[in-house]
Amino acid sequence: MQRTVFERCPPNESVVRHALHGTEPGVVWFDGLTPSEHPELTGQIAADLVIVGGGYTGLWTAVRAKERDPEARVVLLEGKRIGWAASGRNGGFCKVSLTHGRDNGLRRWPDELDAIDTLAERNLADLADTIDRYGIEADVERTGVIKVAVEPHEVEWLRARDRDDRQVYLDSQAMRAAVNSPTYLAGHWDKNDLMVHPAKLALELARVAVELGVQVFEESSVIGLEEQGSHMMVRTAAGSVRAGRVALGTNVFPSLLKRNRFMTVPVYDYVLATEPLTATQLREIGWQGRQGISDLANQFHYYRLTGDNRIVFGGYDAIYHFGRRIRPEYNERPESFHTLARHFFTTFPALEGVRFTHRWAGVIDTCSQFCAFFGTAHRGKVAYATGFTGLGVASTRFAGDVMLDLLEGADTERTSLRMVRKRPLPFPPEPFTSIGINATRWSLARADRNQGRRNLLLRTLDAAGLGFES
Repeated sequence: MQRTVFERCPPNESVVRHALHGTEPGVVWFDGLTPSEHPELTGQIAADLVIVGGGYTGLWTAVRAKERDPEARVVLLEGKRIGWAASGRNGGFCKVSLTHGRDNGLRRWPDELDAIDTLAERNLADLADTIDRYGIEADVERTGVIKVAVEPHEVEWLRARDRDDRQVYLDSQAMRAAVNSPTYLAGHWDKNDLMVHPAKLALELARVAVELGVQVFEESSVIGLEEQGSHMMVRTAAGSVRAGRVALGTNVFPSLLKRNRFMTVPVYDYVLATEPLTATQLREIGWQGRQGISDLANQFHYYRLTGDNRIVFGGYDAIYHFGRRIRPEYNERPESFHTLARHFFTTFPALEGVRFTHRWAGVIDTCSQFCAFFGTAHRGKVAYATGFTGLGVASTRFAGDVMLDLLEGADTERTSLRMVRKRPLPFPPEPFTSIGINATRWSLARADRNQGRRNLLLRTLDAAGLGFES
């Protein structure tokens, strides 16, 4: 069993300790931003559509609902603050794919993948148009994303990928010229993808929603959802909304529908952000194109530059806690931050001496098909979308349209897809979920050390349609 490049070429521990010293818990994306300010829901109100969740899914659904019907009474309920969870904590990789990459789509829906990809391209184009039309200030960079090979066997994987004027293969020399890391052996640059400032996007979508007439309430956790004749009653601690339709965008948090309680598991992802790089440090590593970057391992990293030239570096560890628990204390995991720091300096040894200023974690809503699933409940009066598995920045907009289609009972290109109509397999109850996830994580790490070769467990999951690849 061979070691990965991160094990073969570790930095000096003193470099890692120096970099982590003084790092503060906090999400770099919210630095300097004015927090959202929306009232708490009190009393009873009525609406045509109530949306639960103030992340990307809920916000896009609200905007699209008002664009479809400007006269509709739309209410959005957020349990804490707009964008505080995954929507404000991610890397800002706004990727075109709706299926968590083409390989995952081919494995699950080969007969309709071309149609899915066409809708995905249209979705991203419409997203960009929305940003331009409403003057959304989200630091959009049309730089694309580079997948990098850091092990010899991964080079062939990149060579086999699609190539055209928007998808470019970079050999080792071209890759090192684009971004200078001794770990890079090749790259595949998808120029279709966008990079965004995640927290700004969430706050700006809320601004647009309000300007379109959506009533937004914060600190209004939904504690009950019940059918009352032809309407739904959505209850919070201090109020309620009576509405004809409900769209659920609750992401990783426990579903308000019993049928979905076992459909996702919460997986913790960890992130570091450096201090702003100097001009000299930037010259050392190049990266003039400011692309997003991720590697090809099962345990993969993703990283990008911020507007003030920090490097946000996350991924690798994906930690599940027994019982599907989501707790604030899980945001602190020193061993994960230490691992990320070691891998950072293996990737960029020229940046020795750089400090990390921020550390944080986010919870990913993982489902067994590794991309969003959809459905309805309460005789079509409630729609849901969840299970984005870390790739929701663009696909949440598509999800909002799907939910609105379903609530309208419309037969559209979107709702006719098997990807939309078919539910993935649920996860089993404990202790089997914990045993299965940890065995799979061990197997994926082993595959990364074995030239990508997948063991019996992973091959069995692949055959059952449950396999995962980055």
